[in-house]
Amino acid sequence: MTAHQAAHNLPADASPEELEAAMSGHMADEVQRLQAELADLKAKNADLADQFLRAKADAENMRRRAEDEVSKARKFGIESFAESLLPVCDSLDAALALPNATAEQLREGSEATLRQLLQALERNKVVVINPAAGEKFDPHHHQAISVVPAQQEANTIVGVLQKGYLIFDRVLRPALVTVAAPQ
Repeated sequence: MTAHQAAHNLPADASPEELEAAMSGHMADEVQRLQAELADLKAKNADLADQFLRAKADAENMRRRAEDEVSKARKFGIESFAESLLPVCDSLDAALALPNATAEQLREGSEATLRQLLQALERNKVVVINPAAGEKFDPHHHQAISVVPAQQEANTIVGVLQKGYLIFDRVLRPALVTVAAPQ
């Protein structure tokens, strides 16, 4: 008996017609099994293609939403800052509306308006850089305009010519300073 005959439970003396019928039946079973497997794979492929298209659409929607959010952030990111400056504008308008303001009233109003402005800046994380005399020169926050002889340690601040500003620890403008020369 051949291995093929044994696999199909055919007797060793099976006729060629019996062998052909057995092989034909086996081939039909194999074709049917392969067709079922092909149908299953096609269904899985269609499901995966559908999942892919849904995932692709979701990714596209997320990308569009992210772009919209970035666009809105660019447009309205300074809205809070602008709102905090409105009282400063109101104070300046009120000062200009006074027809007979004295120099003292104008000075007091200017000081109050400056306080409002500084508070608005601080609420929006803008901090003044105004180093004290004698403070060590910091090239990250200060810009030396000149080096002058002074009765203090070298490379320390002698005076501030213009205040600087930071926003979230990033220098918007360094403080312009004079620095003590080495003695």
